[in-house]
Amino acid sequence: MQSPWIAALLALFVWWFATGAILLVVRLCERKGDRAGRRAVVLALPVLGLGIWGYEASLGLTGTGAACGAFLAALAIWGWIEMSFLTGAITGPNTRPCPPHVVGWERFIRAWGTVAYHEMLLTGVLILLWFYAAGAVNTVGLWTFTILYFARISAKLNLYFGVPKINTEFLPAQLAHLASHFRVAPVGWFFPLTISALSFAVACWLERLWSASTPEAAVGFALLAAITALALLEHWLMVLPLPDAKLWRWMLPAPKPTSEKSRPEGHHGF
Repeated sequence: MQSPWIAALLALFVWWFATGAILLVVRLCERKGDRAGRRAVVLALPVLGLGIWGYEASLGLTGTGAACGAFLAALAIWGWIEMSFLTGAITGPNTRPCPPHVVGWERFIRAWGTVAYHEMLLTGVLILLWFYAAGAVNTVGLWTFTILYFARISAKLNLYFGVPKINTEFLPAQLAHLASHFRVAPVGWFFPLTISALSFAVACWLERLWSASTPEAAVGFALLAAITALALLEHWLMVLPLPDAKLWRWMLPAPKPTSEKSRPEGHHGF
């Protein structure tokens, strides 16, 4: 694992595989009922524990293996929290659709209520990760989680303000109410702002990669550049008519038949 190119390919593969694995678990739980989702979250606690252990253990280590380990540990923590949301185990107090006439702050508060517990959990974990990483030698895991956190916030706000394309294929029926809190609309002011910020972040990581003085630094910056570039791609998928769902559709069982048509919130990757 001395090559930054191999590290970037690792990030791409883990992104694809982990997303597919989470979607598979969510689809299977949807077919078995609401309790199956909560059981899956509990049974996946060892993944969370392994991620926490790996993150803490990697903080004082150097080398390309430590950089990759920190990256994978951060993804394990993130993946467990994301699965807890998609299975409906940790979401928010508001589980009702937003009435069409609601606008302004009331609409925002209702939308926040649909994801409040999950977002607070993510924020609390982010704060703890920064606290434990104070003065650490290896911060690849910290920056990986931080990138995913702010990319998620950006994606949620873009869905709230309005984007032309929202993929509704993979989310289960228990999250269908989220669709009413987001808006299919032409691109507004917020999307160019987030695209510019993510593009700037990718450029910064690539500059650090180019000037890296050690193999472990190069691998770490390659991982961060790759995951940031994937976040940038996921934002572009909100406006470009590309069949991104085909990346995972072939590996998932058919969704549980429902009598109601719903438009749940789109979900791309992490």
